[in-house]
Amino acid sequence: MAEKVLVTGGAGYIGSHCVVELIEAGYEPVVVDNFSNAVRGQGDVPESIRRIEKLLDTSIEFHDLDLLDRPGLEKLFKKHSFSAVMHFAGLKAVGESVEQPLRYYRVNLTGSINLLEVMQAHRVHNLVFSSSATVYGDPQHLPIDEQHPVGGCTNPYGKTKYFIEEMIKDHCKAEKDWNAVLLRYFNPIGAHSSGLIGEDPQGIPNNLLPYVAQVAIGRRKCLSVFGNDYDTTDGTGVRDYIHVVDLAKGHIAALKKLKNSCGCKVYNLGTGQGYSVFQMVKAVEKASGREVSIRRVLFLSEVNCRIRVCVAFSVSN
Repeated sequence: MAEKVLVTGGAGYIGSHCVVELIEAGYEPVVVDNFSNAVRGQGDVPESIRRIEKLLDTSIEFHDLDLLDRPGLEKLFKKHSFSAVMHFAGLKAVGESVEQPLRYYRVNLTGSINLLEVMQAHRVHNLVFSSSATVYGDPQHLPIDEQHPVGGCTNPYGKTKYFIEEMIKDHCKAEKDWNAVLLRYFNPIGAHSSGLIGEDPQGIPNNLLPYVAQVAIGRRKCLSVFGNDYDTTDGTGVRDYIHVVDLAKGHIAALKKLKNSCGCKVYNLGTGQGYSVFQMVKAVEKASGREVSIRRVLFLSEVNCRIRVCVAFSVSN
């Protein structure tokens, strides 16, 4: 009988790709999502889940559930015997978190506390947490490895990821039968090879690639590039991008790691190869055969520049 894995935020960009990999690896995912970053399909099922069902010729149990709904979460855990939880759910826009910090702390922290407490009550002690490289803050050395100091986060979103990591670490120390893998990754891009699922942000994209793609297809007029004097080959910011399917496979590897009674482990997921804003634009132009209109924006202060870069592209996920 297939192991049941609860996937929170499983209808979103990264979560949906992990659902595909879970099914292909022989697991039975149960998906919960509150549609904060997912499109409703037929019958109140997320479009991403509907497409996965079509792609893999299967059915997926889905619940429209917010992690702030503690009674709803309790009811779900009473219904199922989960072997593990993959936790993706949460607000994730860097710029928005600067503008609405209390909302980010309430949703991300309270939702995660509810999840951990309900897991503990129902003896589900295996967790894969989809964290973020934002926990590292401004790099003190490059490349960033798992020994890099954490906690110097530059925005509330990153702080919520750091605080959740600390909660999980402390709980694993207190409860020796708990196992958790914390995955810190940089900038996920791309889509499933079928083309049926991918990244389609609601509203203005907070990440570079979907914004560039929307400019390429004419949905947006131009791409604003903030700053031109970075110490890079073309003066624009460089980031580490990882294909979303590779990222999803990394989450499956983490799930398997839990079986070794691993305690609490931390891993970075990335390629180790950085690409600049202009290199990403050129790659999209080559792939699409369309020109991407660019507008340069310069700043008078470093602080203003940092905030605007976060708003436009999101430093990492």
